[in-house]
Amino acid sequence: MKRAVLAILVFISLAACGQHKVNLVLKKQLDSIMVLDQKYRDTLSLLMDPKKSDSVAKNLSLTAQQATGHYWALQNRLDSLDLVFVEGVIKKYGYPGKTLVDSPANEAAWYVIQHTGKIHQYIDVIKKAADNNELPFHLYAMMLDRDLMDGGKEQVYGTQAAYRTLKNGHTEWFVWPIKDAATVNERRKKAGFDLTVEQNATRFDITYKVVELNGIKKIK
Repeated sequence: MKRAVLAILVFISLAACGQHKVNLVLKKQLDSIMVLDQKYRDTLSLLMDPKKSDSVAKNLSLTAQQATGHYWALQNRLDSLDLVFVEGVIKKYGYPGKTLVDSPANEAAWYVIQHTGKIHQYIDVIKKAADNNELPFHLYAMMLDRDLMDGGKEQVYGTQAAYRTLKNGHTEWFVWPIKDAATVNERRKKAGFDLTVEQNATRFDITYKVVELNGIKKIK
């Protein structure tokens, strides 16, 4: 009987040692980082909407241009500080994924990197995290598309949009060119996106149309 009890105790002890303990301190820090990452972006999104920018700026007693510059300066300052922290975390732990900080704190570092000019530097780190189920794969897909667009290449999942000024002075938003656009919705579904590329474009008041990379300058 004593041997059986001892064996059970040993098994429980080994199982407990095998379980990875969430780093609660880091989790709390990354939760705070997530809040800071979005602190002024909602207001900036409204200021980017021609239908809402003037009314938002008026409430702030500023012109739309002044308000946009003011809030971007504040957000850029926070983004710089957030990046310093996140880069330190990655250097120490690797990507802070679900095993280390649980969810949704595992998305915080992704948001910070997505909003910087260092996507290309960290895209392989993000892919590894997604492949290991430490980060939702659709987030890696979005970052990959951003990296490809920034490099002037076709995106894969159709998540990124861009804009250009037309000859008549108007600005037009469009979904950045997609590699093998005919099958993009199959890839989106496999990556975990709920919406088709057409539905996703509609969310941003963009009428989806297939655009070739070499035809971007010809959009009218």
